[in-house]
Amino acid sequence: MLALALTAELNGVTDLRPNDSAENAFYYTFKVQCTSCREIHPNFVTMSRFETHELSGSRGEANFVWRCKNCKREHSATIKAAPASYPQTEPPKTQNILEFDCRGLEFTEFRADGEWLATGVESGTKFSGIDLVEDEWFDYDEKAGEEVSITGVKWEVRRA
Repeated sequence: MLALALTAELNGVTDLRPNDSAENAFYYTFKVQCTSCREIHPNFVTMSRFETHELSGSRGEANFVWRCKNCKREHSATIKAAPASYPQTEPPKTQNILEFDCRGLEFTEFRADGEWLATGVESGTKFSGIDLVEDEWFDYDEKAGEEVSITGVKWEVRRA
């Protein structure tokens, strides 16, 4: 089992999470490495928890199926559950937000493509369309009358 862990400084917002629903699937973007031959796929790959692909030999399905071009082995990964939201903590704490059951592969790097959501701490304002590609985000909470931000974003793929 692998997990995607997040550490970030949330100012004025809490419950940071990907906008990931059946109507609006979030595509998680990773660099992938074969655990058999250690070959790293040259491109980033994406997967959604709402899409499944058949494993060859009718062994079931997975959210991501990949055949390594170097050793020709087929590998897979399945997202175990909906992503957890990341709460505001002082100081920021590392928390797993997504878990994967990986067979024959490891995710080595995460890229925060896609839309993220958060909630205003004081006001309850719903923030959508948050872009974390640059590892930071700034906005203004009209109800609270103050700037809100997400900074110091660090992603880590680690053993769950």
